[in-house]
Amino acid sequence: MTICMTTTGRDLDAPIDPRFGRARYFLFVDPETQAVEAVENQPGAHGAGIQATQVLADRGVTALLTGAVGPNAFDGLSAAGIDIYTARTGSAREALSAYQAGRLERIGSPTASGHRGGGR
Repeated sequence: MTICMTTTGRDLDAPIDPRFGRARYFLFVDPETQAVEAVENQPGAHGAGIQATQVLADRGVTALLTGAVGPNAFDGLSAAGIDIYTARTGSAREALSAYQAGRLERIGSPTASGHRGGGR
Protein backbone atom coordinates (compact mmCIF):
# COMPACT_ATOMS: atom_id res chain seq x y z
CA MET A 1 0.00 0.00 0.00
CA THR A 2 1.28 3.44 -0.94
CA ILE A 3 -0.35 6.79 -0.24
CA CYS A 4 0.33 9.80 -2.45
CA MET A 5 -0.19 13.43 -1.48
CA THR A 6 0.10 16.47 -3.72
CA THR A 7 2.33 19.07 -2.07
CA THR A 8 4.25 22.27 -2.68
CA GLY A 9 7.41 20.89 -1.06
CA ARG A 10 9.50 17.79 -0.50
CA ASP A 11 8.55 16.62 3.01
CA LEU A 12 5.63 15.98 5.33
CA ASP A 13 5.74 19.54 6.65
CA ALA A 14 5.09 20.94 3.16
CA PRO A 15 1.67 22.45 2.45
CA ILE A 16 -0.81 20.41 0.46
CA ASP A 17 -1.01 21.52 -3.18
CA PRO A 18 -4.73 21.52 -4.02
CA ARG A 19 -4.00 20.78 -7.69
CA PHE A 20 -3.52 17.23 -8.88
CA GLY A 21 -2.12 17.23 -12.41
CA ARG A 22 -0.12 20.38 -11.90
CA ALA A 23 0.92 19.84 -8.29
CA ARG A 24 4.51 20.79 -7.59
CA TYR A 25 5.42 17.49 -5.91
CA PHE A 26 4.04 14.07 -5.22
CA LEU A 27 4.87 12.67 -1.78
CA PHE A 28 4.73 8.89 -1.70
CA VAL A 29 4.31 7.45 1.79
CA ASP A 30 4.46 3.87 2.97
CA PRO A 31 2.05 3.93 5.93
CA GLU A 32 3.68 0.89 7.55
CA THR A 33 7.28 2.13 7.56
CA GLN A 34 6.51 5.88 7.31
CA ALA A 35 9.11 6.08 4.52
CA VAL A 36 8.57 9.19 2.40
CA GLU A 37 9.75 9.84 -1.14
CA ALA A 38 9.25 13.19 -2.88
CA VAL A 39 9.02 13.28 -6.66
CA GLU A 40 8.85 16.54 -8.57
CA ASN A 41 5.87 16.58 -10.91
CA GLN A 42 6.78 17.31 -14.53
CA PRO A 43 3.47 18.12 -16.22
CA GLY A 44 3.37 18.68 -19.94
CA ALA A 45 1.46 21.45 -21.65
CA HIS A 46 -1.59 19.21 -22.10
CA GLY A 47 -2.92 16.12 -20.36
CA ALA A 48 -1.24 16.84 -17.01
CA GLY A 49 -3.87 14.90 -15.06
CA ILE A 50 -3.52 11.83 -17.25
CA GLN A 51 0.29 11.97 -17.04
CA ALA A 52 0.15 12.32 -13.26
CA THR A 53 -2.28 9.41 -13.05
CA GLN A 54 0.22 7.20 -14.87
CA VAL A 55 2.99 8.15 -12.42
CA LEU A 56 0.80 7.12 -9.48
CA ALA A 57 -0.38 3.89 -11.14
CA ASP A 58 3.23 2.92 -11.97
CA ARG A 59 4.15 3.30 -8.27
CA GLY A 60 1.28 1.17 -6.99
CA VAL A 61 -0.53 4.00 -5.20
CA THR A 62 -3.74 2.92 -3.49
CA ALA A 63 -4.87 6.28 -2.07
CA LEU A 64 -4.42 9.87 -3.27
CA LEU A 65 -4.85 12.89 -0.97
CA THR A 66 -5.37 16.03 -3.04
CA GLY A 67 -7.62 19.03 -3.53
CA ALA A 68 -9.24 18.60 -6.90
CA VAL A 69 -9.23 16.21 -9.84
CA GLY A 70 -10.71 16.76 -13.28
CA PRO A 71 -12.81 14.23 -15.18
CA ASN A 72 -10.00 12.59 -17.19
CA ALA A 73 -7.77 12.21 -14.15
CA PHE A 74 -10.70 10.95 -12.08
CA ASP A 75 -11.51 8.28 -14.67
CA GLY A 76 -7.87 7.21 -14.90
CA LEU A 77 -7.37 7.09 -11.14
CA SER A 78 -10.58 5.12 -10.69
CA ALA A 79 -9.59 2.66 -13.43
CA ALA A 80 -6.22 2.18 -11.69
CA GLY A 81 -7.98 1.38 -8.41
CA ILE A 82 -6.71 4.50 -6.66
CA ASP A 83 -9.08 5.92 -4.04
CA ILE A 84 -9.17 9.74 -3.98
CA TYR A 85 -9.62 11.78 -0.80
CA THR A 86 -10.10 15.53 -0.38
CA ALA A 87 -7.19 17.35 1.26
CA ARG A 88 -7.09 21.02 0.27
CA THR A 89 -5.23 22.80 3.07
CA GLY A 90 -2.72 22.23 5.82
CA SER A 91 0.46 20.22 5.73
CA ALA A 92 1.01 16.80 4.25
CA ARG A 93 1.56 15.51 7.78
CA GLU A 94 -1.87 16.82 8.83
CA ALA A 95 -3.53 15.33 5.75
CA LEU A 96 -1.89 11.96 6.37
CA SER A 97 -2.99 11.99 10.00
CA ALA A 98 -6.57 12.89 9.00
CA TYR A 99 -6.58 10.11 6.38
CA GLN A 100 -5.31 7.52 8.84
CA ALA A 101 -7.98 8.61 11.35
CA GLY A 102 -10.71 8.28 8.71
CA ARG A 103 -11.51 12.00 8.69
CA LEU A 104 -11.01 12.75 4.97
CA GLU A 105 -13.89 12.66 2.51
CA ARG A 106 -13.57 10.14 -0.30
CA ILE A 107 -14.17 11.73 -3.71
CA GLY A 108 -16.75 9.88 -5.80
CA SER A 109 -16.77 12.11 -8.87
CA PRO A 110 -14.57 14.76 -10.54
CA THR A 111 -14.17 17.89 -8.44
CA ALA A 112 -12.74 20.19 -11.10
CA SER A 113 -13.59 20.90 -14.70
CA GLY A 114 -11.28 19.52 -17.35
CA HIS A 115 -8.67 21.56 -19.22
CA ARG A 116 -8.15 24.22 -16.56
CA GLY A 117 -5.11 25.50 -18.33
CA GLY A 118 -1.41 25.32 -17.89
CA GLY A 119 1.22 26.88 -15.81
CA ARG A 120 2.17 26.65 -12.19
